[in-house]
Amino acid sequence: MALLAEEIVEEWLNRQGYFTIRGIRLGVNEIDLVAVKFRSSESPVCRHVEVQASMRPVSYISKVPKAARKTGRAANSAARSPEELVKGVAEWVEGKFHAAKKRSLMETLWRGEWSSELVINNVKSEQEVALIAEHGITIHRLPEIVRELQNNEFPIKSAAGSDFIDLLQMGANTQQGALPDAPSSRR
Repeated sequence: MALLAEEIVEEWLNRQGYFTIRGIRLGVNEIDLVAVKFRSSESPVCRHVEVQASMRPVSYISKVPKAARKTGRAANSAARSPEELVKGVAEWVEGKFHAAKKRSLMETLWRGEWSSELVINNVKSEQEVALIAEHGITIHRLPEIVRELQNNEFPIKSAAGSDFIDLLQMGANTQQGALPDAPSSRR
């Protein structure tokens, strides 16, 4: 599911005019997407986008804080105190967006300002999403991105992921009762 969601987000960025790199490996870490859009006589717009697109979340986006894990708690434990949620989110944001290797790579691509953005679908805790946003992370909802792709009011009408988006739209139309055009058969 994660790779499919990343492909949708990449198509969304490409249609807005961003050049993208997806799935950058940095040892055991990964950057889901970096996107750069060049504008005449201005600095480029640079975005670091992570995608968390669960359909049926059973745990939080962030892990239980490291200190609690040292006592034997499972990293994805669903039971968390408010303090553990705050600390776990802070550690997750630091590792996901501010890790030295990630920042160094982005500085290599462009020594300017980079946004930090998270695309989500269904989540276990809206409180956790609010805490992530408090760290300066811009939150996008995957259903809204799909709606924007359906409206297709972008300067670029299709990119590498357009076939996948067409399949999504065909499935949505079929569910709403509209069948895709079928080729006529001649006898």
